[in-house]
Amino acid sequence: MHILIITETFLPATDGVVTRLTHSIRYFMKQGHDVTVVAPDLGVNEFEGAQIIGLPARKFLIYRSKLFAFPSPKVRRVIEEQDPDIVHVVNPALMGASGVHYADKLNYPLVASYHTQIPRYADYYNVSMVKPLLWWYFRKLHNKADVNLCTSNVVKAELDEHRFHNVEVWERGVDTDFFNPEYESESMRERLSGGQTDKTLLLFVGRLAPEKEIEKIRHVLDYSDQFVLAIVGDGPHRSDLEKYFAGSNAVFTGFMHGEELASAYASADVFVFPSTTETLGLVLSEAMAAGLPVVAAKSGPTEEQITDGEQGLLYDPNEQDDFVNTVLKLEDESLRQSLSEKAYADIQQMGWDRQSQQALDLYHRVVDSKKG
Repeated sequence: MHILIITETFLPATDGVVTRLTHSIRYFMKQGHDVTVVAPDLGVNEFEGAQIIGLPARKFLIYRSKLFAFPSPKVRRVIEEQDPDIVHVVNPALMGASGVHYADKLNYPLVASYHTQIPRYADYYNVSMVKPLLWWYFRKLHNKADVNLCTSNVVKAELDEHRFHNVEVWERGVDTDFFNPEYESESMRERLSGGQTDKTLLLFVGRLAPEKEIEKIRHVLDYSDQFVLAIVGDGPHRSDLEKYFAGSNAVFTGFMHGEELASAYASADVFVFPSTTETLGLVLSEAMAAGLPVVAAKSGPTEEQITDGEQGLLYDPNEQDDFVNTVLKLEDESLRQSLSEKAYADIQQMGWDRQSQQALDLYHRVVDSKKG
């Protein structure tokens, strides 16, 4: 089977979408399938044997820290030249909208996947009035697909409510061989804690953007000097965050990749994730695989991964100071240890092969249905 993946984001970018795609592509090719990726041109033209076709990329007005490829008739030419058995458009919004439009127009089997709660982000960028328009736009795009994938049951329910058609949940995965406690490093802990290795090290990993609500963590540092914080990642909100956390026990590292990132997880004590807008939060699974207890917002996608008091602690985002009070409970080392052991044990059953095979089975089903 020739699989054409059209995605708004790909290497060298690093986020949950890219992580899922790279593992899936690797699996597809191991199973003997051909994969071609269409993505914004960021200087990468190959991934482990899969061709990457880059389209011109430039900055977007409201998100200046990242390059995007915009709608283009070039997408049609790529689809016609590649003549794939199936087209999978990932997070269609800009260039991906062209992928959906032309795949549908040319009558190719089409799968679309929904990974980012862009309508919810409108609140964080002070454009709440456009949310109905955003839902209309994404519904129009996704309803041209034969099947739509999303990453949690709660998100599926929301998409069903907004009249998205043929929505199925794409299982989550994590590389349990790569993210594990064996990567713990004293030198990494020294770096992340700013030399304060005796304190409880909180870790945040992700894109630095307003919707991540990272500011909440500052209140923990102000309340107790027993904590230090490492913020791993980059994004449009970094300079504002650096000013906000100035004078506190916070260290900004920028992006980390590969073994360096695995070591960061394994060398921390607690993973903190205040965001309430995630469709999945892959970093939660990575942290658990590294043996970290998690503090996260009580929300549908999070509750599908974490049971409060078992693999981590969930705070109520609607209750003032509940995030701070929840994190403070983890000053108790015995509680951290019990949560850590449960998180690590429960995540071991996961991997990437199962979710990749699920996608492959879906592709075959859509292709067969289209032929019929």
